[in-house]
Amino acid sequence: MKALAGTSLVALAVAALLASLSLVSWRQRQALQTLDRVDSLKHECALQEATLEELEARLLQLESWSRVSSEAERRLGMRKAGASDIVILTGADE
Repeated sequence: MKALAGTSLVALAVAALLASLSLVSWRQRQALQTLDRVDSLKHECALQEATLEELEARLLQLESWSRVSSEAERRLGMRKAGASDIVILTGADE
């Protein structure tokens, strides 16, 4: 009877060891998947930041005075006022 109890105890210990190794393996796999996701998100953030920088540079170019004035002249026929275009109106004396 003692031999059976000893065998059962060994079998229980081996089962517990296998269960704990399985748990460690599962946790490691979860950790690696999480690290892969973190790397993926970092890469996505870097791409979004690069896109943002490109858009900000494009916005600065579109809002520049030289571009606005040339587009106003081309699209709307506007031009910069010269000295002959400026008329100074005097107010009526009271």
